[in-house]
Amino acid sequence: MNMQAKASDSPDGIGGPTETLAALKRFSRSRPQVERCALCSAPLADEHQHLMERQSRRIECACDACAILFCGQDSSKYLRVPRRVRRLHDFALTDLQWEQMMIPISLAFFFRNESGRMTAMYPSPGGPIESLLDSDSWAQIFAECPALQRMEPEVEALLVNRIGVGATLIVPIDECYKLVGLIRMNWRGLSGGAEVWKVIAEFFEQLEQKAGSRPQVQHA
Repeated sequence: MNMQAKASDSPDGIGGPTETLAALKRFSRSRPQVERCALCSAPLADEHQHLMERQSRRIECACDACAILFCGQDSSKYLRVPRRVRRLHDFALTDLQWEQMMIPISLAFFFRNESGRMTAMYPSPGGPIESLLDSDSWAQIFAECPALQRMEPEVEALLVNRIGVGATLIVPIDECYKLVGLIRMNWRGLSGGAEVWKVIAEFFEQLEQKAGSRPQVQHA
């Protein structure tokens, strides 16, 4: 009597290493990756808090408990990024003001850095680019708009879109970096291609929904 066990069709036998490894790969691909808090590693929901590491300006995901620790602490390593989005209906930069800032496109965001100086940046296929600002001009602009005076330094930004149906909003700084990332990922050729402009339009539609207001045409 032949007492030898029958081998499986797998070259490694029943449950051999090759078959097991393949099964593990399939299992790992099927399981969704869960975002975790950068500080305590707790799992995060789709909508969660963000912190900004001040030295590198890197955005970190955080749970509510960890984010609260950095609320209002100006001297800490991290700053909590607010979630509110506000639309400015009665504010617009003039064509002359825009030209003086030497911004070559009709899209930019402005924030106060750690020293209090106003910084202007605009997205490009290679990432964010800083533009020089005249401090005296911005002091006058701030004086004429109370909403800008209440903007939180470093973590809130004035986002100006002068493309098509324009928009001027105060947004969390991470939304600006998100916009930069979307442009980098979707830009094609010299003009960007149709897809990137569609993505930009959808991005601003989502911001308008968060602000609870409808887009209004602004004439440059």
